Amino acid sequence: RDGRRRAATTRAMTNEAKRTKAQTTIATHDGAFHCDEALGCHLLRRTRAFAGAAIDRSRDGERWAKADVVIDVGAVYDAEKRLYDHHQREFAETFGRGFGTKLSSAGLVYKHYGEEIVREALTRAKRGEAPDEKTVEKIYVKMYEEFIEGVDAIDNGVNMYDTDAKAKYKDNTGLSARVKRLNPAWDEPNSPEKQMEQFEKAVALTGGEFDDVLEYYASKWLPARSHVESALDKAKSVHESGEILYLETFCPWKEHLYELEAERQMTTLPKFVLWQDPKGFRVSTISLSPSSFEFRKGLPTAWRGLRDDDLSKASGIPGCVFIHAAGFIGGNATYDGALAMAVAGLQMD
Repeated sequence: RDGRRRAATTRAMTNEAKRTKAQTTIATHDGAFHCDEALGCHLLRRTRAFAGAAIDRSRDGERWAKADVVIDVGAVYDAEKRLYDHHQREFAETFGRGFGTKLSSAGLVYKHYGEEIVREALTRAKRGEAPDEKTVEKIYVKMYEEFIEGVDAIDNGVNMYDTDAKAKYKDNTGLSARVKRLNPAWDEPNSPEKQMEQFEKAVALTGGEFDDVLEYYASKWLPARSHVESALDKAKSVHESGEILYLETFCPWKEHLYELEAERQMTTLPKFVLWQDPKGFRVSTISLSPSSFEFRKGLPTAWRGLRDDDLSKASGIPGCVFIHAAGFIGGNATYDGALAMAVAGLQMD
């Protein structure tokens, strides 16, 4: 009986601790909300300190003072006091590491808590095995570059390009635009309760997308690096030039390839990549840079746009399936055929 009583007391204490932890509070402003503070709230909830935290939206300084952390309001940035606003005139904080975009509240929260969030995601991806700090740093920076910086830039009104040219089209499908549309419309109830309901939707929207992207980089993108390293190591066994790679397992390869080339200070760069797909084998060109549509070497101009027997007859290579009209990718039924197409790309214009 005493044992049961002690067990009940322990459970009660544990439940009380959980309730106490859930009572931590994130303060932010009320009224119209934006992507940065919605995402910032989600990021904070992903940390041990603020897991399950309540969100208090107001313009009341006394309520801010009672909160455990304040973001996107208050005109103060002081990490030691957990105050993360970016609207003050003198604010010029950036992520560092070569990034020059001024931070929003999302960027501020990520700068201080992102490593913890990334480390936890990597640990899950490795089924409980703690990642090394070099890997944490790589994904921490990658997530800023691929996800957070865009939120910072849009919130701070930073153009993507240094030009005054008129845009050729509108894009209102981005995350910041979708968050904006979650604000109560002009002809809808705009009570604090309705604002809070819609803001939590924004937190869920931004957080869901952040979590999906982080999961991709931690469990899909990062493991692909070893396959690209292997392809580079074996390049000479594919072709004596070392300019044709074969991916034994298809994976996201382009970003890893550019990084590895730089790290290895390679002078002879690969021109084509081969891999197997369900229909045979693909041969792909390699762009001059990650953002370029121009490639280092294209598939032969005379064969572009041809398919099947017409392509095999023109090239003298059996099993041809296609070469795209732009010359950046082709296919063959066999490995030997795909390799022959790549070799021809090295030798012909």
